[in-house]
Amino acid sequence: MKVLIVGGGGREHAIAVSMKKSKRVDKLYCVPGNAGIAQIAECEPSIGVMEFDKVVQYAKDKAVDLVFVAPDDPLVGGLVDALEAAGIRTFGPRANAAILEGSKAFSKDLMKKYNIPTAAYETFDDPDKALAYLETADMPIVLKADGLALGKGVLICNTLEEAKAGVKEIMMDKHFGTAGNRMVIEEFMTGREVSVLSWVDGKTIKTMTSAQDHKRAKDGDQGLNTGGMGNFSPSPFYTEEVDEFCQKYIYQPTVDAMAAEGREFKGVIFFGLMLTPKGPRVLEYNARFGDPETQVVLCRMKNDIMDVVDACIDGTLADIDLQFEDNAAVCVVLASDGYPVAYEKGFEIIGLENFEGKDDYFCFHAGSKFDANGKIVTNGGRVLGVTAKGATLKEARAKAYEATNWVTFANKYMRTDIGKAIDEA
Repeated sequence: MKVLIVGGGGREHAIAVSMKKSKRVDKLYCVPGNAGIAQIAECEPSIGVMEFDKVVQYAKDKAVDLVFVAPDDPLVGGLVDALEAAGIRTFGPRANAAILEGSKAFSKDLMKKYNIPTAAYETFDDPDKALAYLETADMPIVLKADGLALGKGVLICNTLEEAKAGVKEIMMDKHFGTAGNRMVIEEFMTGREVSVLSWVDGKTIKTMTSAQDHKRAKDGDQGLNTGGMGNFSPSPFYTEEVDEFCQKYIYQPTVDAMAAEGREFKGVIFFGLMLTPKGPRVLEYNARFGDPETQVVLCRMKNDIMDVVDACIDGTLADIDLQFEDNAAVCVVLASDGYPVAYEKGFEIIGLENFEGKDDYFCFHAGSKFDANGKIVTNGGRVLGVTAKGATLKEARAKAYEATNWVTFANKYMRTDIGKAIDEA
């Protein structure tokens, strides 16, 4: 098969590595891709993920058998619909299903209607009404821009003053653009956060191994929210008891709810969960693989990824025996110092060859490109996802941090406490 992956980050590199291992894939393409993906796929950096006509034409020109749409923006925008309309087999939810991530208000209303456990909330289109509501609300409280905001449109406010400033930031100053035209205000939940990715074929859902993200930029969960500074899998806090509850009250009910709404979901649903004292609650849904969750989950999947992808598209997921290795993986993100606010790009990345031929180690490229001289240089806030597998989480963490020393660039920055929660488990 010839497969085209849409996207250019660490998640897409991890998907490409899994595709490359498939016995059924002999040619990989990627738009726009990055310098890491270019080692194993033919990339076309001139095509952006939101240039639907160009993506469709490229898929036709290369006569690909399947397109895997990975990022949120093109999914919510309807790239799957555009590709399918052109007769191209595509993996990912159509726009009417990707709204599960595209609108926080939609997903909260869906959970309320179908009794899926989540935080209490209210939705606002008018900033004045939001400000009036806050006067009577308990603090701390959570403000969420309704639309897509690169995983950053969520503010946790400890005081009324912070919350009022947050309404101004989201709805009036439009800090997150049109994503802030509507806003969800929800109760603040406490507990462990856990991520669970799942394959979905419209009716059947098969969950992957659990993972746990580190969103904040600095050690000790300080600093600004980012797209994710590291991850580990599995989460020791995601017990069999938690899994049983979620399968019964969250996972299958979500798939059934979308089907009942006439929004059949085929693709990957990412469940962001909070393990509260009152039981698991849904923090958020994503309509695709998470980043850097993908980096620690797919490398542990035993199945041929193409078998699972086909089953999701064809509605035969119930026939798949989804299996994961009985081990662990940890990903440490090497970022550009100053991320997520201001940072310099264009520094040469040195030492990438140290990962070659090492089975348990991966260096997934998130923000890299080739410069005019053909050297690989930094091209983003999150640059690399250094990932290692081990028999235990502690072993995987030690190996991942060891491997962060194998590669360097001028303003390299990382958290030193990824997976620290393992010690408390």
